[in-house]
Amino acid sequence: MFKLVEKFYKKYEEVLRYLIVGIIGMIISIFTFWLCRNFELHYVVANVISWIITVIVVYLLNRKYVFKSKSAKVFREFVSFVAVRIFTLFLETATIWLIVDVIHGNDIVGKFVGQFVVIVSNYLFSKFFIFKKK
Repeated sequence: MFKLVEKFYKKYEEVLRYLIVGIIGMIISIFTFWLCRNFELHYVVANVISWIITVIVVYLLNRKYVFKSKSAKVFREFVSFVAVRIFTLFLETATIWLIVDVIHGNDIVGKFVGQFVVIVSNYLFSKFFIFKKK
């Protein structure tokens, strides 16, 4: 049984590490969003603040632990990372807007749904464009 688990981990190590970092990022994002909303900030402002904090933390974790980047072009890598995250920020904000203003749902539910869309999109962009192995 242990050999099977070890084989599975080795085969999917990067994806599993990304999911762990993604969950950490999601917790940070949702917590900071919730905190901002408790200070009665508009949900778009709250989402942008939570995004900025989360992007910085998740970039560092992705670079070191998920994709194990050795690139000396850290600034270029970070700019690419942020550019993709700006795109997915709009995607997430649109999801929250759809759930809150169109469907008249809960903003925290909208944030959760948006986070799942973002995690998948960000992984694909990170793997194939930002931290791609040469």
